[in-house]
Amino acid sequence: MSFDTGSARHRPNLWSYISFSSANPRRSSVSLPLSEQADDPYEKHDREGRARRGTNPVDSYPSQWQAQKPRLIRYGAVAAVVVFLLWLIAPASRISGISAGSKSAAAGTTKCSKPFSPEKPLTQYALMIDAGSTGSRIHVYKFNNCGSTPELENEIFKMTPKKSGGSGLSSYDSDAEGAARSLDMLMDAAMQGVPKEDRSCTPIAVKATAGLRKLGEEKSNKILKAVRQRLENEYPFALVSQDKHGVEVMDGKDEGVYAWITTNYLLGKIGNADKTPTAAVFDLGGGSTQIVFQPTFPNADGGMPSQMEEGDHKYELQFGGRKFSLYQHSYLGYGLMEARAALHKAVYDEQSKANNGKDLTTVVNPCINPGYQETVDIQLADKKLSVVMKGNDKPDAKNCRRLTEKILNKQAECKIKPCAFNGVHQPPLAQTFAREDIYLFSYFYDRIQPLGLGDSFTVSDLMTLAEDVCSGESAWGRFRSVPDALDELKDRPESCLDLTFMFSLLHSGYEMPMERTVNIAKKIDGNELGWCLGASLPLLSKESGWTCKIKEVS
Repeated sequence: MSFDTGSARHRPNLWSYISFSSANPRRSSVSLPLSEQADDPYEKHDREGRARRGTNPVDSYPSQWQAQKPRLIRYGAVAAVVVFLLWLIAPASRISGISAGSKSAAAGTTKCSKPFSPEKPLTQYALMIDAGSTGSRIHVYKFNNCGSTPELENEIFKMTPKKSGGSGLSSYDSDAEGAARSLDMLMDAAMQGVPKEDRSCTPIAVKATAGLRKLGEEKSNKILKAVRQRLENEYPFALVSQDKHGVEVMDGKDEGVYAWITTNYLLGKIGNADKTPTAAVFDLGGGSTQIVFQPTFPNADGGMPSQMEEGDHKYELQFGGRKFSLYQHSYLGYGLMEARAALHKAVYDEQSKANNGKDLTTVVNPCINPGYQETVDIQLADKKLSVVMKGNDKPDAKNCRRLTEKILNKQAECKIKPCAFNGVHQPPLAQTFAREDIYLFSYFYDRIQPLGLGDSFTVSDLMTLAEDVCSGESAWGRFRSVPDALDELKDRPESCLDLTFMFSLLHSGYEMPMERTVNIAKKIDGNELGWCLGASLPLLSKESGWTCKIKEVS
């Protein structure tokens, strides 16, 4: 990807592919001994046969063959030398990624027999390690170049096993070498998934999330350094350079944009020159939520600007022959787990204030499923309290929605108008993104899908779902026909809270109209949604900061 200058963020051009230009070939000088045998056994047998048969004109041909034999042997020897030299050069070419065509048979694809462009290999692989706070995961992607843009053909996924305290890089704390070795089991999957002849030209990158940042800069940097050294020294893959952020703690802004690329790539909306409308993505994680979409400004009247305001929210990119001006923002502290904590704190503060500031051990929370309770930790200014949050005896969905809207901080100062929530500028969806597809994933999918709302629904449908859940078991009849839905609700006392926050986030926060249709998804065509694929696609570019590993041919 390549990006314009200005206040926008910059990335390399995705569809400038890896150069497979040759390094200097190794030269060899080989001479073979040429000698004329005095008495070849096959020739001797032929002469003896002629002596028994007698002489005739036809018998003169063997004599002519004998006269030409030394010259033919010399010609054959020269041809053998040429073939031998070509054999020596060819393996070296494959190792350094010289010949795209020579990789075709080895890498293999059933989609076509040759690449769309002779400058590209028939197939390419890319490796992405998602170093999360609870565990690390590797994605081994295989692409073919049968068309003008790469097609994702296969994905291998493997993750570190779950354990108490997590299995991510951050769980190793001061043991940087142990953290680096924890990725070995993931690299085993890469070694098995990428053919030997492709490994030296297969790029790999490691993107850590906020869990590693919590260790502090010193410990985090030591772990990242140990990971880089181990990948460089122990494995044959082409690690993306340090100045191109091959091993890094990823910026939240990049996470949202990469998720947008993944979704629209899998939907077939980007990667070609067609002016296909793109989809918006709304990602709801545990600690943050991201929004990314391509607004349009068809009319400059009605107080609407003719183009997007400049600022950190603007993300310019060029992708597959098209230029995009994206709006993006990552709201730290508004992921589902952080929203739960904020709402519990808001409920506690209101009821503690009503009791003259008294410390409370039990609080009635309108966002807890009626008849259920949950024990949570409340962080006060000078201490932490363990508090039991109990659901109302009577449904109180309206009060729950009031609390979820309260934590969105809609009254915050708006420096660049219009704003969504918490004082953050956002082009209004109703005017700049009225009909295009909207995809919700991560916790949106995890909490809504088990309750049978379907893959596509309106914001109004989500509100009704939240109200039904918040009304308690007497209103859960609609879920009896949905497999495992009742178990899901009974196992999650905060289902009312989660669904109401999601509705408030979409409608009150992002100001999405009630009649707007949205989609939830975990996969598209069998491929996982999220940021990893979007972050891996740029690795196919020659500008992404890696070169093939050159190995000496023995």
